[in-house]
Amino acid sequence: MRLRKKRNIVISEINITPFTDIVLVLLIIFIITTPMLMQSGIKVSLPKTQVADNENISNIEVVIVKEGYVYIEGKQIHSSNIEDVVRELVVSHPDKSIVIKGDKDVQYEHIIQFMDKAKKAGTIKFALATSNAV
Repeated sequence: MRLRKKRNIVISEINITPFTDIVLVLLIIFIITTPMLMQSGIKVSLPKTQVADNENISNIEVVIVKEGYVYIEGKQIHSSNIEDVVRELVVSHPDKSIVIKGDKDVQYEHIIQFMDKAKKAGTIKFALATSNAV
């Protein structure tokens, strides 16, 4: 009896274990980072104007500084007198709006307190001023 020699057969297989590890790591990274990306906020595309605001119409300018002090038309007003001063301005200039220029570090509470007192005085038109990004 004669034995046959086995043929040298090369079986090549791709080892997918490292590939599977990489895919699972990428999946974990994706699962962790997706909620962080979704918390960026609501994106709003604001409309642009063709015509600039009419500068002939003047408004009542109110400045609220970081410490909470209120200046109406350049004069510092004590918090107990805000209602009376605003009431006088609204009666003498009913067509004007109050433009609030709050310091970027002012507490939100100071702006709300001023707006509350101005509403009690009869003001219905408010605007919040911002600076243009250059």
